[in-house]
Amino acid sequence: MKKIIFSIIFIIFCNTSVLANLPHYLDFKFILNESDAGKKAQTFLKKKLDNGFKSIKDKENKILEEEKKIIQQKKIISSDEYKKKVSELRKKVSSLQKERQDLLQNVAKQRAKAREILLKNLNPILKNYMQENNVRVVIDKKSILLADETLDLTKKIMEELNKKLKNIKLD
Repeated sequence: MKKIIFSIIFIIFCNTSVLANLPHYLDFKFILNESDAGKKAQTFLKKKLDNGFKSIKDKENKILEEEKKIIQQKKIISSDEYKKKVSELRKKVSSLQKERQDLLQNVAKQRAKAREILLKNLNPILKNYMQENNVRVVIDKKSILLADETLDLTKKIMEELNKKLKNIKLD
């Protein structure tokens, strides 16, 4: 009887130490998109992008109206006056394109900043989990073809991240 109990304890001990030596994985993209702070950051960035595009679209419509007026006036106004108005219109179009590009770059920078902040907060949580559970390697899920779901740390780590980081300040 003692041998059987000893064997069971030995098998359980071996299985836990074997599990600790196996690489675990984490779905970083899921954490970025589904954590409380990640969702709030994405909502903020999407709203900023939508508002920016709406503003640009309104300006674009005004430029189109101005273009129609210039075309209508082509025969009425002098050639020099026409060229001057066309030149001004081109400057406005160029300015609008630059504004669109600046908006996209700004949102991309803020998205990268949010990702960096999430990662900075995620790393200590992950390191602590690894130490407490004797885990030696954690791999991003996108690098894995197939793995046992018991090695997935995503939900556990995301719970801890949600406790620690409620939102990301991007402004």
